[in-house]
Amino acid sequence: MSFLAIDIGNTRLKWAVYEDGAEPGSPPTQHGAVFLENIDRLADEAWQALAPPSRILGSNVAGDAVRRRVEEQMEHWDLVPRWVVPAAEAAGVRNGYDHPTRLGADRWVAVIGAHAHAKKRGFEGPVLVVMVGTAVTVDALSTDGEFLGGLILPGHGIMLRALEGGTAGLRVPTGEVRDFPTNTSDALTTGGTFAITGAIERMFRLLAKREGREPLLLMTGGAGWKVAPALDAPHELIEGLIFDGLLAINAART
Repeated sequence: MSFLAIDIGNTRLKWAVYEDGAEPGSPPTQHGAVFLENIDRLADEAWQALAPPSRILGSNVAGDAVRRRVEEQMEHWDLVPRWVVPAAEAAGVRNGYDHPTRLGADRWVAVIGAHAHAKKRGFEGPVLVVMVGTAVTVDALSTDGEFLGGLILPGHGIMLRALEGGTAGLRVPTGEVRDFPTNTSDALTTGGTFAITGAIERMFRLLAKREGREPLLLMTGGAGWKVAPALDAPHELIEGLIFDGLLAINAART
């Protein structure tokens, strides 16, 4: 008996197999990732020798067309997957979004995963959840488990492409993060990094002020390691926060 968790982002599909009943933070027995343009080969490649799971739960932000392509890769299992739809409450987290179902599934699942992490370690305070990927999200969770809202801003790649498209002749390689950049490559990389870390640090202060104590700051996403060294706030990098959220939701439904 196994549980297959799927995270479809803007660029890649990530998947992980867990023993049925696994708790958030448990290591997967198998895992992998493919770019979205390659998902039509999953059944013949990465998933070909995979034992049929007993349950499948996924988070998808890439749209219905991509979801249908993924479902076609599961037809040999004869198992209907479930996909997360943000709701007013799930796995101990209340959704404070103006229209709960309009919240991105990845943000909702990541917040639930962060809440599960905080509970597991006995942390009784607010949590700030940061995902750094194609886009960057910074979401606040109150001490009593309410999703308060958060920010969405462009990731490094989108920022750079916007500058290249709107600035004549700006075609430079990736640089380094410097306190006082003295070349264009470093200036672009530092500017993007400081824009992201500045937003995170501001939300960190706002949440600490609202809740009366510093939040637990959990960061995830494929580009989190690029941002973390420049972040002037205590934080922790967690690779599979969305998978942990899927595990928590699955456990709450059983």
